[in-house]
Amino acid sequence: MKNPKIIYILISAFCIFAIAAGVYEQFFVTNNGKTGGKGPNISSAGGNTKAEISQEDLKKQLSSIYTNAFDSKNYDVSNIEKLNAKENIVYTAINIDEQKENYEIKVSLPAINIKGDVAANFNNITQTIFVNKASEIMNNQNTNQTRYTARYMATINGSILSVVIESTLKEGDNPQRIIIQTYNYNLQTGEKVEVPYLLSQKNIVQSDCQNKINEVVQKASEDAQILVQSGYTAYNRDLSSTIYLLSNLSTYFLGQNGDLYIIFAYGNQNYTSDMDIIWYE
Repeated sequence: MKNPKIIYILISAFCIFAIAAGVYEQFFVTNNGKTGGKGPNISSAGGNTKAEISQEDLKKQLSSIYTNAFDSKNYDVSNIEKLNAKENIVYTAINIDEQKENYEIKVSLPAINIKGDVAANFNNITQTIFVNKASEIMNNQNTNQTRYTARYMATINGSILSVVIESTLKEGDNPQRIIIQTYNYNLQTGEKVEVPYLLSQKNIVQSDCQNKINEVVQKASEDAQILVQSGYTAYNRDLSSTIYLLSNLSTYFLGQNGDLYIIFAYGNQNYTSDMDIIWYE
């Protein structure tokens, strides 16, 4: 168990890191390039999915990827400007493993150690969603039992850096939440990577992807209704929601083998562990 003072110092250090990145962003960064620019082909898989993989198997597959480490795949990062010259372009900035009377925390969180506005924004999101929650739990004096975990995976495919963070949160009698945040960064252009670019790199037609999303979510909604009718609790999906539109996707990343995950993690906004996953090998 770490000394609480050390833990608070680590959290403060992350805050300083995020603030420094923001200052750099405001005063020194200029925009360059378009994410849709030319880059190495990520995969030649042709965008085929394996229909035999169920959602439960995909959830297990997703759960197995978190290594709390960065795999550069020998990508040359020597020309990338870092905020901290002593660290890699992604490294573990927060590492907490502590159990008290009213909480248990096991958290490993990354910092993206790249100068620029996009990376600064990614770090600020990590601070807001994950680091602040850990600090809140440790400073909260209520008697609600809380269990909080966070882990991550970071890798490079072609010139695309992908980082995914998953946390689980169980507060008192509330249902457990699974919260997932992803970042995709083009190391050549210095810009955030959007889903259409990843689809084009994998030769996936956008309309086909939209149809796949609709099919998976529709099936999940039907399965959830069966559970509810049987007396169980299940997350109620709003099939008319714009979150399912390709243009609005926010949670996606490339895995260590270049496979594409598109995730609807409903715990990001609600007390639920339910999620739907679209996967392209």
